[in-house]
Amino acid sequence: METVKNKTFNIPSVEELGFDPVVLRKKYAEEREKRLRKDGNAQYQEVTGDFDQYNLDPYVSENIVREPVTEIIDAAIIGGGFGGLLAAVRLLEAGIKNIRIIEKAGDFGGTWYWNRYPGAQCDIESYIYLPLLEEVNYIPKEKYSFRDEIFEHAQRIGHHYDLYKRAFFQTQVRGSNWDEKNGRWRIETDRGDVLNAKFLIMSSGPLNRPKLPAIPGIEQFKGHTFHTSRWDYDYTGGDSIGGLSRLSDKRVGIIGTGATAIQCVSHLGAAAKELYVFQRTPSAIDERLNKPTDKEWAASLHPGWHAERNTNFASILSGIPQEVDLVNDRWTDLFKSLSELMSSDQDISMEDMAVMAEIADYQKMNKLRARVEETVGDKETVEALKPWYRQWCKRPVFNDEFLPTFNRKNAHLVDTNGKGVERVTGNSVFVDGVEYELDCLIFATGFEVGTAYTQQAEFELIGKNGIKLTDYWKDGMRTYHGFHARGFPNCFHMGLTQTGLAPCFTYMLDHQAQNVAYIAEEVLKRKARSVETSVESEADWIETVNQPTFMSEYQSHCTPGYYNNEGKKGGKGFLEGHYPEGPVQFYAMLKKWREEGDLKGLEFNL
Repeated sequence: METVKNKTFNIPSVEELGFDPVVLRKKYAEEREKRLRKDGNAQYQEVTGDFDQYNLDPYVSENIVREPVTEIIDAAIIGGGFGGLLAAVRLLEAGIKNIRIIEKAGDFGGTWYWNRYPGAQCDIESYIYLPLLEEVNYIPKEKYSFRDEIFEHAQRIGHHYDLYKRAFFQTQVRGSNWDEKNGRWRIETDRGDVLNAKFLIMSSGPLNRPKLPAIPGIEQFKGHTFHTSRWDYDYTGGDSIGGLSRLSDKRVGIIGTGATAIQCVSHLGAAAKELYVFQRTPSAIDERLNKPTDKEWAASLHPGWHAERNTNFASILSGIPQEVDLVNDRWTDLFKSLSELMSSDQDISMEDMAVMAEIADYQKMNKLRARVEETVGDKETVEALKPWYRQWCKRPVFNDEFLPTFNRKNAHLVDTNGKGVERVTGNSVFVDGVEYELDCLIFATGFEVGTAYTQQAEFELIGKNGIKLTDYWKDGMRTYHGFHARGFPNCFHMGLTQTGLAPCFTYMLDHQAQNVAYIAEEVLKRKARSVETSVESEADWIETVNQPTFMSEYQSHCTPGYYNNEGKKGGKGFLEGHYPEGPVQFYAMLKKWREEGDLKGLEFNL
């Protein structure tokens, strides 16, 4: 392959690169083809029927007993994770104090309440991931916090802002109707509560309902089973740090090799008599490089450091060149190199940028594949663990213990060659006709992401003239700025779709919370009954977020997963339907929109 010269960019030769992009491109396509399925998201099943217990709360030591409450409030917040906490804090700062947080779990924390599996840890630097650090005067203990510290931080926020008295735990919303006469949302719960709220803020998030693979015979398994988001320490022994001593005589299988499995497999391998890891698609595993917090660095921080650090990280990951990389981790590696290349020649074409991005991607993934070779001894296992796709086809993971686990004699990787587990019987899992007898089967299969919004929220939202959100969004989500849906006044959606998606979710949620609080405050200042998006602004926004982007083209060539709707055309994957210019530009746009003061695109009903 000869060097091809363009106007502004010379494509390196195969000899210069040390690999052939054409060969890699073909290999990626072959691996993708192996994993494509006609059933798409239908390959998963709800945790109902025989598996209904997976949606229950096993962590509550004592059920809360209280009388039903009927009250008129300013705002009801659905969900007590970081999104709900941030919404509450920003409302309080705006002077809106009569609020209620409704949470089905037994405490604040959201995902970090449910995820208690051994090794659970954030994969975004804790100094940016944990919100409100300056406000509550807390510095995390390590660069990457483990689950217990993250959960404790959610509780810390709850106590600092006196949110516990404003929360209904162990409570689920069963229905919410817009009352046009009173200009309020009537919210009913499974406790018999009736809340009449001027504002309704939806922040239940997608990472709360576990999902299961629809494997034939899965309900017939007679051994012990549980989902990683409902970890059964009574069975395994130990705690979130490890020490799973009760597995010493057990044959354990785990289905899934995503972010959760990457963190808990080393603990299972250290404890189980035999461990079988059933893999459909290997993860791309980079170094974790965790370390304790430097006390001198912490003492040197100036006011505003948290927002500055978050913006710096989001900017680098959005391709915006920065003079310094404040976070300096494996997330920023690829993007820094791309930013440097692009800033070296301002006249570079979009076509050349795509070529540069692809080459940089291949270089990064080659390093990750080489890491597998350097770490794992068995050659067959090495080949099975190599990820053959581009870096952003799946959420990157960072771990230093997963790969060495397969050097243990008791730890076995069962690669399904992209097909998944074949079937399950009374005490066995079958892959390609081979039987694996097990005492325990663990599902590390994640949460519902591609399902309907109301299914994730677990109740129906009924707006003006009796319109159901399920019906309004039957052909896809429709919003303005990701927050407002026409026909659903005073209702705000906080989440991941049709907004500025950022890898650091809490950075994204805080900006959303600030915007929601501002609009709610404006409604009260203007003495309006309600606010909703106009038909035109909603339509314009849909056109904006649905335009083809680099990422949508990128994902069309990826292996199936929740990022691209399991590779199924015609649907919306996790990384589609977002503000095309990125999160930093999106929140700058919202800030300018607020500063202009007329709140263009919204209609106030006086």
